[in-house]
Amino acid sequence: MSGAGAPPPGIDELLERVRAGYARVEAREAYEAARAGEALLVDIRYAALRERDGLIPGALVVERNELEWRLDPQGSHRLPEATSHAVRAVVICNEGYASSLAAASLHQLGLHRATDLIGGFQAWRAAGLPVTS
Repeated sequence: MSGAGAPPPGIDELLERVRAGYARVEAREAYEAARAGEALLVDIRYAALRERDGLIPGALVVERNELEWRLDPQGSHRLPEATSHAVRAVVICNEGYASSLAAASLHQLGLHRATDLIGGFQAWRAAGLPVTS
């Protein structure tokens, strides 16, 4: 059903809109924030990518389809790390696209400090940051 208004945005425009709502982070900044205990790294890549490319040490692995349930501090299925709406979660996908939509979804749940990693896991690895197999 289409209305008389503007057509819905394409994915590129949608990404631009959601990314304008928060400050994204580079790999080194995410690494330093996690090391200082100021950010929770959340890897949403699917299993085949994690098996192929490895893991970020200390990152929580949360499948994308479970993310909101695991990080909602009010939810009955939350992870122990989901302590409040003030948690700074840095969502990481493979290349930094799906993570932007995931971070926007976390904002809708009230996690106002949620963000994502520019370039995703591939940028992390390219920056020479720690990865385990």
